[in-house]
Amino acid sequence: MKILTTLIATLSIFLSCSTVLHAAISQEQREATYQQLETFANVLSILQENYIDEIDADKTIEGAISGMLLSLDPHSSYLTAEDFDELQEETRGNFSGIGIEVTIRDGILTVISPIEGTPADKAGLQAKDLIVKINGEATKDMPSMEAIKLLRGPKGSKVMISIYRDGWQELKDFTIVRDIISLHSVNGMFLEPGFAYVRITNFQGQTTKDVKELLQKLEEKHHIKGLILDLRNNPGGLLDQAISVSDIFLEKGLVVYTKGRIQEQNMTFQAHSNNGKNLYPLVILVNEGSASASEIVAGAIQDHKRGVIVGTKTFGKGSVQTILPMPGGSGLRITTARYFTPNGRSIQATGIVPDVEVPYIPYVKQEKDERILPNFLREADLKNHILNSSEDNRKAEEKPSGADDTAAQKERRKIADRLKKDNQLRSALNILKSLNLYTEYRTSSATDGVKPDLKKTE
Repeated sequence: MKILTTLIATLSIFLSCSTVLHAAISQEQREATYQQLETFANVLSILQENYIDEIDADKTIEGAISGMLLSLDPHSSYLTAEDFDELQEETRGNFSGIGIEVTIRDGILTVISPIEGTPADKAGLQAKDLIVKINGEATKDMPSMEAIKLLRGPKGSKVMISIYRDGWQELKDFTIVRDIISLHSVNGMFLEPGFAYVRITNFQGQTTKDVKELLQKLEEKHHIKGLILDLRNNPGGLLDQAISVSDIFLEKGLVVYTKGRIQEQNMTFQAHSNNGKNLYPLVILVNEGSASASEIVAGAIQDHKRGVIVGTKTFGKGSVQTILPMPGGSGLRITTARYFTPNGRSIQATGIVPDVEVPYIPYVKQEKDERILPNFLREADLKNHILNSSEDNRKAEEKPSGADDTAAQKERRKIADRLKKDNQLRSALNILKSLNLYTEYRTSSATDGVKPDLKKTE
């Protein structure tokens, strides 16, 4: 009876203090809640008196709360004090684990995406992989936070996960060594003079600042004529960072808006003028591992026709989670709203469909002695062909492989190798070059007083 009194008193205080809940919950619903709470207290009391082993009431109630949230949607969960600390750590520091973002789909732990460069990524885990077991323990109906606890651990320790992937006939075990997962989420370079590449692995507290600083460094090195923003296998992160990253490339207009049950969850977020900065041609790379915050950026760019989305359809997480601190250091992560792109699209469970679909084709290294004969000839293939004067000069300037191998030469070879192995990145670069040529054509036509034929060029 004491348990019942305590629980009802707690609920009464909670309902009395929350004007928001009073607005959202009718008197009939509150009465039904009290009745169900009484049933729960009676069940707990019966278990304490009759169960074969002694019941830990705190642990049992905590499990009941977790089960209640798990029944709602895959992204709502109860956070113990330890879980709450770890969640905060993810957005401001480093942690030790294997480096994947997971969710629950149809009761099965599912990989949203591995974070680039982490042990999970290097081991070959992919978006949509099903984690059936962790260290032999079945994950069916396991809360995502509990699974994350099992996946994390001290640096250098091992975890074995059993994976099922579409097309496989049986499970495959991966033994992965945990490491420190760095939350620095931004890197980039020039793929070719003027054509920049920026990769965002997830959206953390410093992401927008890091993107702006990187763009400034690149601009100082070479004028940016076009940019590829790579959001592949980016599982998302902080909503405000997705909005502010989008704002870097938008001059005005709506970035995203949210809708929930209560008025406080209905919000709109607008872009701010950049005074004409960063308005170069833009290509966004996405795939099935691009989720949540990544989809907000891609959706805003796509709806404003600010750039071209290239790759494969994204994950489709179109909901917003709010973290509510609770007494004792615990917390609730609950889904409070859906978000919509500027044109009013909800991507929940549907994802962002690319403007140009380019499936990823795994690179297969050719044997050195394997020769593929061309089915056509060019002038340069003919024996004793006359050299072009620029070809004469180029050959005279060429040095034997390995001679004066500068850092710049190494970087060029690294970029060439990356482009060779990544067909989606090659396609994005070709599209970006085309956008740049078109932009230059329109600019020069306007300057020369020649009006372009929009029916043919747009």
